[in-house]
Amino acid sequence: MLGDRELSFEQYLAILKRRAWWLVVPAVLVPMVVYLGSLVIPNRYTSQTLVLVEEQKVPDNFVKPVVSEELNQRLATMQEQILSRTRLQPLIERFRIFPSEMGNVSMDELVDRMRKMISVTAVHADFGDTSGSKKGLPGFYISFTASDPHLAQQVCGEITSMFMEENLKAREQSAEGTTQFLGGQLDDAKRKLDEQDAKLATFKQHYIGQLPDQEQSNLGVLSALNAQLDAVNQAVARAQQDKTFAESMLAQQLAAWKASRSGAQDTDSMQKKLDDLQSQLTTLEARYTRDYPDVIKTKNEIAEVQKEMDSAPPVPSKSDQANDKSAQSEPQDIRQLRLQIHQLEDLRLEKTKAQEDLQKQIRAYQSRVQMSPVVEQEYKALTRDYQTALNFYNDLLAKKTQSAMATDLERKQEGEQFRVMDPPNLPEKPTSPDRPMIALGGLGGGFALGLGMVFLMEMRDKTLRSDEDVLFYLRLPVLTHIPTVLPEGNGKPRKRSILGKPGGVESKQQKVEV
Repeated sequence: MLGDRELSFEQYLAILKRRAWWLVVPAVLVPMVVYLGSLVIPNRYTSQTLVLVEEQKVPDNFVKPVVSEELNQRLATMQEQILSRTRLQPLIERFRIFPSEMGNVSMDELVDRMRKMISVTAVHADFGDTSGSKKGLPGFYISFTASDPHLAQQVCGEITSMFMEENLKAREQSAEGTTQFLGGQLDDAKRKLDEQDAKLATFKQHYIGQLPDQEQSNLGVLSALNAQLDAVNQAVARAQQDKTFAESMLAQQLAAWKASRSGAQDTDSMQKKLDDLQSQLTTLEARYTRDYPDVIKTKNEIAEVQKEMDSAPPVPSKSDQANDKSAQSEPQDIRQLRLQIHQLEDLRLEKTKAQEDLQKQIRAYQSRVQMSPVVEQEYKALTRDYQTALNFYNDLLAKKTQSAMATDLERKQEGEQFRVMDPPNLPEKPTSPDRPMIALGGLGGGFALGLGMVFLMEMRDKTLRSDEDVLFYLRLPVLTHIPTVLPEGNGKPRKRSILGKPGGVESKQQKVEV
């Protein structure tokens, strides 16, 4: 009889002794029943294979793989693709995995049941790389559970082949897709680079001679042109001086020659001299100031000739002059001076033209030097854009080359691959149901059931077996114990308390005050 009180170990032991059969019988019967029931459950066989991940045969330093996705993610993606209805339905129909249910159950339900029969478990390893940079997934297990061991082995092999084919296909498609994408980007980059190149060529052609790298050469040419201009200016001045001197000599010789001739000839000579001097004065005044010595000298000569003409006799008629001219020609010295003056005039004109050309070139180079800062700014902007486009093109070209090598590596199956380490095994023993574990569970359940039955029986039992039970339930004071005498096995009487507690012959008296 139990109550809301604490029991000692001896009391629990006494209960177990009294209810031993209620505890032993369920502990024996329940495991037997459970084990016999497990015999009805059909056996399930699991075939398993180990797939290892082999790294690419060419070191990463030479050819970097284009597939950068982690193997865990790729494995999850491949698992979703392979466990789809499109991939599993042909296996169900081919191997007739559910022969008795194919016409009665929908295909979606059969596919869901098959998914539960497939298990993909990753194998993690933390060794092989002390730096910890490549800790990850060296492989994975693929297992398939079926009611027939041969069927489990065949289907496990098919699923393994699907994983390996899907891995090769996914890696090759990823590599080819990357190469095609980089090829398109490279074409766009080349087109932009050609545009920048054309702009830069047009700019150089338009501003030829004014580019920043030509500034020093322009300054050098400008300095040389200024030196040439100084030399030409000196040559022009010298030619003009020589011409003036020759003209003065010619005038003197003409005057002396004409003095020996008739008055008419003298008048004509003086008139011609006057004309020459006036022409010479006009040329000098165009190039020099009025205070220039040659100008002053020429003016004095013109005044003297004018004075001589005024004091000369009357001029004869034209017919007389013609007769006089035919009678005698100019001397050789005068003709040489006239030739020399003509040559000096040609030299002066030539140097003057060279002077104008040099001044034009100097102005052009001065304009180039002045425009250099503006041209340099625009040139830097175009060069920067061109260099950016060139760097981008070279970067894409290197990436495309690397991707093409990686794609060729995948096509030759020299990249990362799945290798079957252990082919699907033929299971010799069923993996489920685990009948020993079921029997062990039944044993535990039998003990729990027996304990429950013992507890219920003790709760329903109203028997008082000790003085503690009397004190707990009756809540009355105990005045004395009346011993009972029971026969022993050998015929001698044995003393026992009336309340069931063994005691001596002498009685005990206890007062309990309420």
